Amino acid sequence: MRLERLSINQFKIFLTFDDLIERGLTKDDLWHDLPRVHALFHDMMYEASDELGIELEGLLLVQVHLLQAQGMFVIVTQNDNDDIEYDDDYVEMKVTLDESRELIFYFEDFEHIIQVCARLNHIGLSGGTVYHFDNKYYVRLYDNDVKEKNREHIIAILSEFSSASIITSYRLDEYGKKIFERDAIDQVSKLFKA
Repeated sequence: MRLERLSINQFKIFLTFDDLIERGLTKDDLWHDLPRVHALFHDMMYEASDELGIELEGLLLVQVHLLQAQGMFVIVTQNDNDDIEYDDDYVEMKVTLDESRELIFYFEDFEHIIQVCARLNHIGLSGGTVYHFDNKYYVRLYDNDVKEKNREHIIAILSEFSSASIITSYRLDEYGKKIFERDAIDQVSKLFKA
């Protein structure tokens, strides 16, 4: 579990799927096993409170974003509404759950993108977007790009050459430079014969 403080009353938690498994949960449990999910969030809030030195009380707004291959990131905002009186140890969480259907992986070297694109093109993929951001390269595949394909096989190929990214597509669109906006796999494969 990784923690990052975003502001005085907001922080981010990132959990990989391995972190979830270590805590005895699967991705499906997040949608179906509410008591265990509640216990997970409760534990995460106290771990974050200890590590970041934040005293959590009152209303917490919890936004959970599930990422296809990466895990999940959680943004927690502590509501500063002073008009409401709470007991000292009272914490209420309002949780929203969102699932991203896109795959985002980052690469240290563009040569690895060339190799991945050749392999993905060979199995019939042609879409995607390639970005450059913060001295790394990113490949983003949309749900339509991998439709009717074996998603786990695609993730395995991408994982050979890269790592799953916790950076969201919103951040890449806002701050990253698009190198190939459409049909990146096809374009890279044609331009750089591996």
